[in-house]
Amino acid sequence: MRSITKASIAALAAVTATTSFAFADGLSGDLKIFLDTSNPAPRETFETMIAEFQGMHPDLKIETTIIDREAYKTQIRNFLTANAPDVATWYAGNRMLPYVQPGLFEDVSDLWEGELGENLASTKAAMTIDGKQWGVPYSYYQWGVYYRADIYNELGLTEPKTFEEMKSNCQAVLDSGRKCYTIGTKFLWTAAGWFDYLNMRTNGYEFHMDLTAGRVAWTDDRVKQTFANWRELIDMGAFIDNHTAYSWQEAIPFMAKGEAAAYLMGNFAVDAIKDAGVTDDQLDFYQFPMIVEGVPMAEEAPTDTLHIPSNAKNKANAKAFLQYVASADVQTEINAKLGQLPVNNKSSVNADDKFVSQGFEMLNGAYALAQFFDRDAPAEMAKVGMEGFQEFMVRPDNLDAILTRLDAAAKRIYK
Repeated sequence: MRSITKASIAALAAVTATTSFAFADGLSGDLKIFLDTSNPAPRETFETMIAEFQGMHPDLKIETTIIDREAYKTQIRNFLTANAPDVATWYAGNRMLPYVQPGLFEDVSDLWEGELGENLASTKAAMTIDGKQWGVPYSYYQWGVYYRADIYNELGLTEPKTFEEMKSNCQAVLDSGRKCYTIGTKFLWTAAGWFDYLNMRTNGYEFHMDLTAGRVAWTDDRVKQTFANWRELIDMGAFIDNHTAYSWQEAIPFMAKGEAAAYLMGNFAVDAIKDAGVTDDQLDFYQFPMIVEGVPMAEEAPTDTLHIPSNAKNKANAKAFLQYVASADVQTEINAKLGQLPVNNKSSVNADDKFVSQGFEMLNGAYALAQFFDRDAPAEMAKVGMEGFQEFMVRPDNLDAILTRLDAAAKRIYK
């Protein structure tokens, strides 16, 4: 990630100075912002962005509070209820439900009307509950399959477009004495990436959202079909051995040494893969392929968002700030600093970074965006589910018992 410099501050000032906002004329009064951007680069990025917004509106008094991300998760319900700020960071998808359903987040559907809504279209489904939008996104990043292009070239393989092609490639990799995929499931969540993609490609985005929201039984035959597809890869021996012993970082050397050909992972892993010795020429990326023809291609793209609490005292100022953050030029600049992707499809990205460029194009064309299993499902259900995914990868014969256990947990948790 890039650090904030005087030059980058000047660049942000230049783009924001020329941007107009429907809600931003003559702002005065107060604006109270709560952020969970406590890590150095996000903190500096937001502080700079807020300073520029302040410069555009000198009569506006802005108060910013930055809270450690983990502490923020435990405090958000209390401050939304008791002494709400005007703007608060959070996440898209079902993670909004606990605050939308009891009326703690403000409906901001008017911000999604017209051009801005068109520019943020790829995330509209993830920001929508009961037909309304409850915030705006400011950043996301893609998931997909990062692979050793040199190994694929050696074996005469091309990027798969279907699950059958994916399995055929895998068999060729196995026949060469390598594993198809590295993975480390010691901390569980990496297995959830496989479940999410297999389920969305088998049953579709809406089904996946219904499952993570507790509206579909885990013992449903459609869920079993997702696991049947997964088992085809497991039975082939597609994954590295003893993956429960490794973190996601500890699984990278298998790919770096050429012992595994690919990794299903988020874009944040690229630097770590390169640091392990994989060159830019050796590394490439492809979209998780189609499994069932006709099922729209949704993607995994954890999305960071801004919301207006229902109890906010300065909602007009808050809307102006949300519209500012969602604008194309501002998103271009802040995401360059964050090392992530702008959500606004009129933004630009570093064309020299092939992974950022491919991810930006893929997510802008996605049918819908999932937020990852541990964001789309409640925390307790996510833990039980991910434990089940890891167990299945090691003992696939336990599937019926795993699904029965997950279904019983869901009935208790969602009740």
